[in-house]
Amino acid sequence: MNAEDIRNYCLSLRNTTEELPFDDVSLVFKVENKMFLLIALDAPDPNIAVKCDPEKAEQLRDRYSAVEPAYHFNKKYWNNIYLNRDMPADEIKYWIDHSYEEVIRKLPKKVREQYGF
Repeated sequence: MNAEDIRNYCLSLRNTTEELPFDDVSLVFKVENKMFLLIALDAPDPNIAVKCDPEKAEQLRDRYSAVEPAYHFNKKYWNNIYLNRDMPADEIKYWIDHSYEEVIRKLPKKVREQYGF
């Protein structure tokens, strides 16, 4: 997947918004105003940062060389997925969905219920 494919996929998720943060070198995708994905636009090796729980993060890093902790975020919950490495598109979509759902799970109960959580 390339950055445009990921952008389109993220925007297809319910109530997703897209923002250029203050640095203008990345795209941020949010649900209910909470970030679930970042695409680094200035990286020589294209990557996205996704949120996942610590156990799943370890599984993800063990399985793919394309994944590294994203140290510019909370180390336990954010991971970089490098798009030109060995991860297939359906796996990338799975982790985007997981990140989206992780953010929704942390929302107030009334809001979570609107998403079926």
